[in-house]
Amino acid sequence: MRWSRPSTSLCAFVTLLNDRLGESIVFPLLPFLLASFTSNGRTLGLLAGSYALAQFAFTPLIGALSDRYGRKPVIAACVAGSVLGLGLFAITLSIDWQAIPWAAGSLIPLALLFGGRLIDGVSGGTAATAGAVLADISTPENRAKAFGLIGVAFGLGFILGPAFGGLLAGFSVTLPVWVATGFALMNLVLVLTVLPETHPPEARQAMPRKRDLNPLVALKRVFTNPQVRRLCAAFFLFFLAFNGFTAVLVLYFKQVFNWGPGLATTAFLVVGVVATVVQGGLIGPLVKRFGEYRLTLAGLGFVIVGCLLIPLARADNAAAVVFSAVAILALGTGLVTPSLRALVSRRLGDSGQGAALGSLQGLQSLGSFIGPPLAGFSYDLLGQRSPFWLGIALLMGVASLVAGGLPSSGEGTQNSPT
Repeated sequence: MRWSRPSTSLCAFVTLLNDRLGESIVFPLLPFLLASFTSNGRTLGLLAGSYALAQFAFTPLIGALSDRYGRKPVIAACVAGSVLGLGLFAITLSIDWQAIPWAAGSLIPLALLFGGRLIDGVSGGTAATAGAVLADISTPENRAKAFGLIGVAFGLGFILGPAFGGLLAGFSVTLPVWVATGFALMNLVLVLTVLPETHPPEARQAMPRKRDLNPLVALKRVFTNPQVRRLCAAFFLFFLAFNGFTAVLVLYFKQVFNWGPGLATTAFLVVGVVATVVQGGLIGPLVKRFGEYRLTLAGLGFVIVGCLLIPLARADNAAAVVFSAVAILALGTGLVTPSLRALVSRRLGDSGQGAALGSLQGLQSLGSFIGPPLAGFSYDLLGQRSPFWLGIALLMGVASLVAGGLPSSGEGTQNSPT
């Protein structure tokens, strides 16, 4: 194809990397960034969840717009939104609000921070559209290889984000946000100057009905399918639980162990490395050996163990216990997420794959929105360790749903077909 030159793949890769990098730089530093505004878990949880809410609401529309008007204008608009959202976040954090008489003690800074996160979340459809670019320039024979760039970009983002965030925070806690904004700006320039349009006018589609762009409609459809209803509920609850206790994780480290940005971001760096190794190299052989069903339950067991270890850590052994716990958490998550997706896919056979698997992304975003505020309120009202006990209870419910989501004939316990 005339578009399949390296520069096109490079633009898609940088866009995917930017999508993950901005989030993985900012997220581990949120309690430190908010320190001059608030120290409660509720605000942190709502701020962490607002990004996912915006993504959940607007991703279907962004995908439809790219099919109707082309990939380049949609990617450019989304990356510009990322620049605006991150820039607003960085500017708000850099202003000395106490020196402004009419703004000191007001909710204006928090409102601007929420606005920045929402704008960044609305424009978070870049990953799906960049994936569409890779599909446009690939033949069926090399599509899997092209899509491998998505995993590489996401893995690098989860590793480089905490690494750079922790390093730069040693100079200034707001510097990592400015660097993330600069990277998004570089991404925008690259898209505008280098990326060609890969979706020609003759291949474009009309906009779907408004009803079809409602993410709740797609979720309702998947939950009325008895073949995957329990497994989809398990998928939703898993991300609700996991994103809940991880949202307050750094706040817990900061307040209980008196950790600074360096140690806190190192914990997330461990998560990025382990998750990338598991999903990038180990998951295929493990699925062939044990099957998705066993790996899902084993992964849930690992996540529960990791979640249990963190509140049991003491100040004198915090670093060793916490780093071990987050490595176990990452191992478990790296097993659960692809295996549970595969279980849903196998239950559907050849029908309804696209709609149902697309709905899983919506369920993940919805769980990522509800979980952090729920954990934040629990943190403030029931105690600092309560989000971890709540997470363990929810994860046990997930295991029960998965165990009961397959027929007694043992479907899903066999090795995945190669």
